[in-house]
Amino acid sequence: MSEAPDVTVQTAAPLVSAPKPAVPAHFQSFLAFDFGVKRTGVAYGSRMLRDAQPQATVNAEGDARWALIAKRIAEWQPDALVVGVPYHPDGAAHENTGKAKKFARQLNGRFNLPVFEVDERYSTTEAHAQGAKDADAASACIILNQFFRENL
Repeated sequence: MSEAPDVTVQTAAPLVSAPKPAVPAHFQSFLAFDFGVKRTGVAYGSRMLRDAQPQATVNAEGDARWALIAKRIAEWQPDALVVGVPYHPDGAAHENTGKAKKFARQLNGRFNLPVFEVDERYSTTEAHAQGAKDADAASACIILNQFFRENL
């Protein structure tokens, strides 16, 4: 039996009963993204505090977003990235599922940082219910806090 190759993009909350990949202890800081075609929410958090803090939403599309994301990564210097991946309530994938997964792969390829994926069903609904002024940044916080609860 051969070992599976090491994959950098990891699913933090798998939909099947496969074991979760361990988050290495030396990963101390994280930048999370709530991907959207027009806006991408951003949050920062650390292993020590296990609490996400909203950052200004990236209001850019396509290639224009990458320069803004690069600035955030240079500013915060995270050890790893977390991306929310949306699913239908029954767990089925939809159009934005693939877009978020592609975004996660692109983050890994552009910045050479490990990327963890988190099931983000209802994060935007929850952000709106909390009265968030910036629902995208609040959703990124919800995603990162969920990652902390499930993995650290």
